[in-house]
Amino acid sequence: MLAKRIIPCLDVKDGRTVKGVNFVDLRDAGDPVELAWQYSQQGADELVFLDITATHEKRKTTVDLVKAVASQINIPFTIGGGINEIADADVLLNAGADKISINSAAVKNPKLLNEFAQAFGVQFVVLAVDTRFVNGKNFVHLRGGRDLTAIETENWIGEAEDRGVGEILLTSMDHDGTKNGFDNTLLKKINDRIRIPLIASGGAGTTQDFIDVFQEAQVDAALAASVFHYGEIRIPELKETLYANGISIRR
Repeated sequence: MLAKRIIPCLDVKDGRTVKGVNFVDLRDAGDPVELAWQYSQQGADELVFLDITATHEKRKTTVDLVKAVASQINIPFTIGGGINEIADADVLLNAGADKISINSAAVKNPKLLNEFAQAFGVQFVVLAVDTRFVNGKNFVHLRGGRDLTAIETENWIGEAEDRGVGEILLTSMDHDGTKNGFDNTLLKKINDRIRIPLIASGGAGTTQDFIDVFQEAQVDAALAASVFHYGEIRIPELKETLYANGISIRR
């Protein structure tokens, strides 16, 4: 059995790590370079860096900051925000990215997913999906959750897999920042449908939430931000507890 992964996420705005609730009311959570180093030392399996206002502000990801973070870690590094073309991904790969995360641009031009997979390999491409429950269904949202689309989340993820995406990062906007647990019902539904790895995001508040998402939704990885940033959960202790509960984890 493949080991489950614990992934801290750095949501970056104006050079600082931030965190909010349901994608709004952002507050400062620290220096992304310092946090990255800490997580690498603590035994995080991967690190995700999301430039959360790049698409909204119609600019590219801050490459100098990406390089600074990459220099402090020795774990796989995924970068997202403002990636619209092959050249953007190439720049980030050279800056230290192991994988790129694409969201809004892929919805607007799904062929980008095919292009990225063909240019860099399936394992390089992560599709980030921000989803919210609206009128009885889950719909994809764009531009950091600002824009509701008419695209149903499950259908979009299925299409993305067919186009060559190597991994799905699914964030429940309804659960994000609430610390009330992951959306295990939706995650299981998606996971049962796809063959590629699924990363759960949105809602982690306690160690039990991580146990639940691995046991109930059978996801491949769990991503969290504020509980790690503010020291509410430490990765070494989390991993020990997961192991004690029969979950395969790198220790």
